Amino acid sequence: MSDYEKLDAWIDAHFDEEVRFLQELVRVPTDTPPGNNTPHADRTVDLLKAFGMQAEKYPVPQDEVQAQGLQSITNVVVRRHYAPGRTIALNAHGDVVPPGEGWTKDPYGGVVEDGMLYGRAAAVSKSDFASFTFAVRALESLQAKLKGNVELHFTYDEEFGGELGPGWLLKKKLTKPDLVIAAGFSYEVVTAHNGCLQLEVTVHGKMAHAAIPSTGVDALQGAVRILNVLYGQNAMYQQVTSRVAGITHPYLNVGRIEGGTNTNVVPGKVVFKLDRRMIPEENPVEVEAAIRKVIEDAAAGCPGITVEIRRILLARPLQPLPGNQPLVAAIQKHGRELFGQDIPAMGTPLYTDARLYGEAGVPAVIYGAGPRTVLESNAKRADERLHLEDLRRATKVVARTLRDLLS
Repeated sequence: MSDYEKLDAWIDAHFDEEVRFLQELVRVPTDTPPGNNTPHADRTVDLLKAFGMQAEKYPVPQDEVQAQGLQSITNVVVRRHYAPGRTIALNAHGDVVPPGEGWTKDPYGGVVEDGMLYGRAAAVSKSDFASFTFAVRALESLQAKLKGNVELHFTYDEEFGGELGPGWLLKKKLTKPDLVIAAGFSYEVVTAHNGCLQLEVTVHGKMAHAAIPSTGVDALQGAVRILNVLYGQNAMYQQVTSRVAGITHPYLNVGRIEGGTNTNVVPGKVVFKLDRRMIPEENPVEVEAAIRKVIEDAAAGCPGITVEIRRILLARPLQPLPGNQPLVAAIQKHGRELFGQDIPAMGTPLYTDARLYGEAGVPAVIYGAGPRTVLESNAKRADERLHLEDLRRATKVVARTLRDLLS
C-alpha cells in the first residue's frame, strides 16, 4: 500500500471515533455572545489527552475578554514535533453564534441522521477540530520519517474578529508557523476573502414631548436621513468589481437599530450598527475614512443633529501570499482524487481568522470539512449540519497534504 492508501485506510478505520469526537465537541455550547468558551477548551483538551496529544491552554486575561463583551476565552495549542523543518498550523474556531429559533433537532445534541450530523458549529467550525485532529493522528500512524512540525490551533474569538484568538497567539509570540490551513469547506480552497469594517453610529438629537415636537430634535429622522444615504452607497459599490473569483463587489448592511424612550416622546438618541464588506483590492483605511465622511456629511444636513462614530471591528481582507502555492497544489491534487472533481482556488465574501496569519506574513489557505456553500450547511441558521462523507474525505485530503509537505 502507498502512504496515501494507508492514511485513507486509517481514517476509514477510525471514522466512527472521529464522529463521536465531533459529537462531544458540539454538545458543549459555545454561544458567542455571551462567549463563555473556556469550558469547551477544557473539554477539547481532555478529549485530545485521550488520544495521547498533550495540549497547551492559553487563557486570555479577563480584562481583555470583558473589553470585547465576552466572558472567557482559552485558546488551545497542540505542538507535534517531528524533526527540524517548517511548521504547518491547522486552525479552527470553537466559538459560534447562538442557535436562534426554528430548529427541528437539538442544536447541541450532535444527532446523526441520514448521513448528516446536526448541531450548532457542526459545520463551522468544530468539524475541523475533528478533521485536523484525525488528519494528524493518521499522519502519525504511518510512523514515517517527517521533516518539520504540525500545530493545532483551536481558538475562540472568530465571531468577534479573532484578535483574541489567532491574533492574540501571534501577538504574544506563542506561535510562528510557516504555513497555515484554516477551517473551511471541502469543495474549494480559499486563498482570499473580503474584509469587514463594523461601526457603531450614535445619532444625537433632543428629547421632547410628542405633543410639542418643535421643542425637540428628532434623532430618528436624522438617523433615517443618514441611513438613506448609506443605503444609496450600495448602488455605487455594485460598480466596483473584484478581480478575485468568488468575490463580487463591496456592500453595506445595517444589522441593528435601537433608540427612543417611549411612543409619546420625540427620540433624543438612536444607535445603529453597520457592516461594510471590503473586497481584497480595497484599502481599509480609505474605506473607513470614506464611510465616516458619508455619515458626517449626511448628519450635517440635519439641523440640531450630531453623531458619534465608533469602530467596532476592522478585519482586513485576506490576500494570497506567494508561499501558499504548496498548500494550494497539494489540496487541489488530493481533493480532485478523493472528491472526483476539481477543487478551485478562489475567494470568498466571508471574513475569517485566516487573515490574521496573513497579516503576520504567514501564507494561509482555507480548507476543511463542509459543503459547497455556507447556505447548504445552514451555518448561522437553524439545523446546521455536516455531511459525514465530506468530513471523511476532507480529513483524508488534509492528512495527505501534510504527508506531502512534511516529506
